[in-house]
Amino acid sequence: MTLKYKFSLNDLKKIKYQDFKTYLFALFKAFIPHKKIKDLEELETFIQNKSAWVTQVTLYGYLKTRMGTRYVLHFDNEVFLSSINKAKWNIYIIAIQDLIFFTFSYLKSVFNYKDLDNAKLIFENILENETKNNMPIEIINEAKKNFNERLDKIEWENYYNKYPFNQSALALFKWAPIADNLKNLDRKIVLNSVILKWDIVKKEFYKRINF
Repeated sequence: MTLKYKFSLNDLKKIKYQDFKTYLFALFKAFIPHKKIKDLEELETFIQNKSAWVTQVTLYGYLKTRMGTRYVLHFDNEVFLSSINKAKWNIYIIAIQDLIFFTFSYLKSVFNYKDLDNAKLIFENILENETKNNMPIEIINEAKKNFNERLDKIEWENYYNKYPFNQSALALFKWAPIADNLKNLDRKIVLNSVILKWDIVKKEFYKRINF
């Protein structure tokens, strides 16, 4: 049986606290001082945290906006919440890739950084960390395949300067659990919302990187 479903505060409570903690405090993070990024460990932390931030703020922000306009989704409660979780992981995994490729491309071009194999090492480390947070194994396996395919084609010298975050913007558009006819109306707004959040991350990265 199909039920009409509205996104309510009660439903928000069922989603992981950590997800919405990131979402609710996102606007304040820009004002918190950050130390310089001086090594791979700090770069890995930056990539993991910022990819999660962009994913959560854009996904939950889009859902909140759509539900606030009184549109309804034809999902049973549990199915809808499961769809949110699936969307979160699938968007996040592409966001990580985008930010890894962006940061290493920038390091190569600006700092003449040569150890580009560390890009894959950081990606694998983040995946390993996320297994503790119950990232589905099928998403991890697909992510590894997708990462390697992108890695084979990347142009390190100019990736950072040529629409580096398009894939994660398209991932939000693809995976957000909103009816396709509504998403098609929102396409430009959805894509721009992701790019604007990445612009914030880019500016922070430029200020903090000190390899």
